[in-house]
Amino acid sequence: MPPLAPDLSALAAPGTGAIVLDGVEKWYGTRDRLVHALARTDLSVAEGELVVLLGPSGCGKTTLLRMVGGLIPPTSGTLTVEGTPLWKEGARQDAAVSELGMVFQEANLFPWLTIEDNIALPLELKGVARAERRARAHALMRLVGIAGFETRWPKELSGGMRQRAAIARALSYDPHILLMDEPFGALDAMTRDQMNLELQRIWMETRKTILLVTHSIGEAVFLADRIVLLSPRPGRIDTVVDVPIERPRTLDTQGHPAFQSIAKALRHRLAEIS
Repeated sequence: MPPLAPDLSALAAPGTGAIVLDGVEKWYGTRDRLVHALARTDLSVAEGELVVLLGPSGCGKTTLLRMVGGLIPPTSGTLTVEGTPLWKEGARQDAAVSELGMVFQEANLFPWLTIEDNIALPLELKGVARAERRARAHALMRLVGIAGFETRWPKELSGGMRQRAAIARALSYDPHILLMDEPFGALDAMTRDQMNLELQRIWMETRKTILLVTHSIGEAVFLADRIVLLSPRPGRIDTVVDVPIERPRTLDTQGHPAFQSIAKALRHRLAEIS
């Protein structure tokens, strides 16, 4: 595979997709200056697609994800989730937010709640009956591979197991879209590899739409259907790469020529734009 050149041909058509950004831009104001965090961005993520945002530190990956998650508003442009505008006249729209689940680098479990109760908390806040909450939590714990730890406290679990619980919590109310911000960045290399395998399995079983941020080229190539490479600040889409590697992918996939070729091209392009 030759070194990557800027190529936006893999972007979905504007106005279509589970997530659609149309001219989205973000400026931050400080006491003495404005910071242009994200330049005008057009992007569509298809239903059931796993898209990875990749780029150098400070390029706007997390800013973009936080805007999609409804945590911060765009300065300009429009953003829709499952066809519903996420922001309207500066107000976040609950109908769009209800389609989203979020997982961060830290699991952020409540230490005074058991694992089961942490996972079921979003359902409790929605008024779901206890028996239904418990059944859903148990089903999700089986899905993410931590069944049997229902009554444990977060401090009793490893970092990888806490992240499994965080993924289960994000899936508790069955959102259509999962947003993940460096979900395995704080884990050791072996655990991170295992969690990449587990996330792939969960995605193949649920077919949720996933938008994931990472700094790891290897993680991006392993997980993604498409990789969106952002340039340094102000972030803008530099390159979009399809990853046509058969699933399920295994750790041995990382040694295959196609994997190595894509990873090498991404490293080359990152060096060019950084």
